[in-house]
Amino acid sequence: MSFKSLLAYERSFILAMEIFEISKLFPKEERYSLTDQIRRSSRSVCANIGEAYRKRRFEKHFISKLTDSDSENSETQVWLQFAKECKYITKEQENDLIIKSLEAGKLLNYMINNLKKFGI
Repeated sequence: MSFKSLLAYERSFILAMEIFEISKLFPKEERYSLTDQIRRSSRSVCANIGEAYRKRRFEKHFISKLTDSDSENSETQVWLQFAKECKYITKEQENDLIIKSLEAGKLLNYMINNLKKFGI
């Protein structure tokens, strides 16, 4: 099984792509701050899932990378709040993206709490 077929990865990837599309509309002066940060953190969720899955034989490494992924997911939520407060996205957009982020977080925590189901 590929890490790309993991539900946590699939949902996180979709979220990262939605954030990428929305962030294209952010002002140019945010290019090297908010835009880069929110894109990096949302993409890191997926990257850490992929890395964790490839090293799943090592329980502590697997958990560590999934925890990193969960942390990046939380960071993404912070950047979404800034984007909303700066009026770059609407409250509805923020809510939609936060709900998707929370779902990804629940899936990550499921993986952490059910290691045996993922080859540990």
